[in-house]
Amino acid sequence: MSEDRQRPLRADAERNRRLIMDTAERLFAERGSVATLNEIAHEAGVGVGTVYRRFPDLASLMNALFAERFTTFLQLAETAAEHAEPGEALRHYLVEAARRRAGDPALDVVLAHADLEVAPAAGMREELGRRVDALVERAVAAGAVREGFASTDVYAYLYMIGAVADRTHDVAPDAWRRYVDVLLRGFGLEPATAMRQPAMTDAQILSTWPRP
Repeated sequence: MSEDRQRPLRADAERNRRLIMDTAERLFAERGSVATLNEIAHEAGVGVGTVYRRFPDLASLMNALFAERFTTFLQLAETAAEHAEPGEALRHYLVEAARRRAGDPALDVVLAHADLEVAPAAGMREELGRRVDALVERAVAAGAVREGFASTDVYAYLYMIGAVADRTHDVAPDAWRRYVDVLLRGFGLEPATAMRQPAMTDAQILSTWPRP
């Protein structure tokens, strides 16, 4: 088969892979990890065999989704480190990481089910940890954050932003931005200016309450 005839097949394969991953993300966000590969194939409108050729089991799909996400966070940390001012470098990472987390309701499901002890996930996790540590250490050494700030605060911050974003995305999809401002000011990274995102209304808060 000529190279020209092979190219469309490779393009089709990549489109199918992307469709499968996008569909899985949506189902995981809506239903958690109970979604099966057969259900993902049905929702994506592709054959079950097509899914299993790309991802032999659910774990391999989770690992692919994990690698994609951590690649993004690694790139965010790399870009943040290019800022000459240590406080701005850390603030850039915190804001952009929060934006990425707020737009990814499937992230917690992926993190819970990816195999983090084997390559490439283990290496990516360790590398991200090193990059975040470096951002925090620079900011602390420069006095750009409050005394006692630590790398673990970065992860707790993202947990909090994720919890707000996941609960409010159908009611007030930008509500998380208000709490980014609150937390950054608490860390000493944001100027004491009026918050740009308004508070949610009572009706919006009631709409976010858990339902049976």
